[in-house]
Amino acid sequence: MAQIRIENVRKEFGDFTAVQSSSFTIEDGEFFMLLGPSGCGKTTTLRMMAGLELPTSGQIYIDGEEVSQKPASQRDIAFVFQMFALYPHMNVGKNISYPLRCQGVSKSEVKRRVAEVARILAIEDILDRPVGGLSGGDRQRVALGRAIVREPKAFFMDEPLGALDAEFREHMSQELRALHDRMGATTVYVTHDQLEAMQMGDKIVVMNHGVVEQFGVPQAIYDWPATKFVAEFIGSPSMNFLNFHAMVGKGMTSVSLSGTEFTVPEMREGANGDLIFGIRPEHIHLDDASSYKGLVIATEYLGTTQIVTFETPNGALKARLASSESITVGSQIGLTFDQRTITIFVAETGRALLSAGNEGALRNG
Repeated sequence: MAQIRIENVRKEFGDFTAVQSSSFTIEDGEFFMLLGPSGCGKTTTLRMMAGLELPTSGQIYIDGEEVSQKPASQRDIAFVFQMFALYPHMNVGKNISYPLRCQGVSKSEVKRRVAEVARILAIEDILDRPVGGLSGGDRQRVALGRAIVREPKAFFMDEPLGALDAEFREHMSQELRALHDRMGATTVYVTHDQLEAMQMGDKIVVMNHGVVEQFGVPQAIYDWPATKFVAEFIGSPSMNFLNFHAMVGKGMTSVSLSGTEFTVPEMREGANGDLIFGIRPEHIHLDDASSYKGLVIATEYLGTTQIVTFETPNGALKARLASSESITVGSQIGLTFDQRTITIFVAETGRALLSAGNEGALRNG
């Protein structure tokens, strides 16, 4: 397997810039997620790594070799598409073995590798079946098998579970992660589903409008979002944002919301003007003694928890509370926040003003 390094990669289609000077490193054996909304540049980035698109500028290294201008056939990678792309006139075994037969691999070696892949994917009993009558999950396994049998340096997957229904998609995501762990493969996986990325990935790149907004391990991205976009895109419900106007300086550890002082992580830089106070729903607590009040305007029962929506002097927010908490719509309730989890953003740019000690978590995991 291999390390993959992206350095200042840019892709333009005429006047449109799909990817803007992206840089990050995927370590050997990592399960790496490219995450973002439709049109953010994640699939274009993956296709450039695979050689299906050539970058306008920048360098791509696979296993130490610069490959940015080489076609896919010279990169020793395997690509798994969302729509499987199986050959309907071939049975399962022939679909899996096709790349090896094209390479002129001996019949005995083809037979050995296909049998090994079938064992890993638990599809030994369907090798002689036509692919047309298979379930979506089995067809996905065949597509994975065709990629695995080549024993490439890296696997690239473009939303491979997107065509499956929600329940089976969750099951297959667990299988795919388990398969990765058994093989120790370097895997790059594109998805728009933030839950899928958080559950499966060792590292995540979050992209928006062709820009890498943040790169790091899932927990660091969730706990210390580098930008308001990341904070909003990751999490369900997403982070709450309360607007306020203030001047804050480097090293400050508190801010005032409508006259109530809150301790926050140390600022790594100062800002003056419109700011945003960010807090995740699970880090909001009820406190009758707090002078900061919220008006309950809605509740959503979710079994063990409930989502309660408050109207505050600085805007609406959602709190994830235990279902045992007795909440009445229309009541005024005091609110407190876990101070370690508060993030302050600059309204104009969306960047986070966090402590210097969290800089590494924000950018590199």
